[in-house]
Amino acid sequence: MTDLTHALELQEQALVFGGFDEDTAFKLGNALRERAAEHKAPVVVDIRTPNRRLYFSALPGSAPDNDEWARRKGNIALRMQCSSLLYGERLAAKGQSVEPGMGLDPLDYAAHGGSFPVRVQGAGVVAVITVSGLPSRDDHELIVGVLAKYLDVQNISLDELLAG
Repeated sequence: MTDLTHALELQEQALVFGGFDEDTAFKLGNALRERAAEHKAPVVVDIRTPNRRLYFSALPGSAPDNDEWARRKGNIALRMQCSSLLYGERLAAKGQSVEPGMGLDPLDYAAHGGSFPVRVQGAGVVAVITVSGLPSRDDHELIVGVLAKYLDVQNISLDELLAG
């Protein structure tokens, strides 16, 4: 296990919700949109359960391809029950990538950073929050920063975890 893999696992253990519903998705989606707009980040924000979309927003400069990347990264996070960045790191550690031989069509699944599981205490993963438009780690950290503020969790960024 790499230090990055361990840090990603710590993030997921720390960022757990007591409950999650449509109102929570709306609040988080708007918070992500506001943070992205502050940095003029050309991203899309997508929050969805396995069977429906709860929030979607495209910021200026984002492209239709970002919608597609968000869908693919979200599919990985939902199926593997972990962040798309963590799953990508686990694959890379084994010298693997998303491929049909493992039952994952690259047209439907992407193991790149930017989709984070919404894990509810006692229920498991109920949704995913996805950002697409920045480099992998930046997409991931945008989500983590907003979740940490919402859940009042301190010192959870990858930089902080990897430094200490």
